[in-house]
Amino acid sequence: MSGSDTLNISEARPQLAAIVDRARAEHEPVYVTRRGRRIAAVIDADDLDHVLALAEDMADILAAEQARAEMRATGEAPIPWEEVKADLGLA
Repeated sequence: MSGSDTLNISEARPQLAAIVDRARAEHEPVYVTRRGRRIAAVIDADDLDHVLALAEDMADILAAEQARAEMRATGEAPIPWEEVKADLGLA
């Protein structure tokens, strides 16, 4: 195996333990293919958690940008935080 490998599923099956160890040690995914198409990737679990956290952060950023664009388009003013807290019974 060498740098960001791609293995056919039948090649990967008997090497699963080595593939997992490599993904964990090298922090690079190992792709598994079927009929020439990538169908899966073996990735270190901590790396996946990091990627998912970044994706969630990006989704939040994009949602905030969309909300700001909508406010600009409609001319709406933001609701002050103190008012939001009061409406939710947090103040």
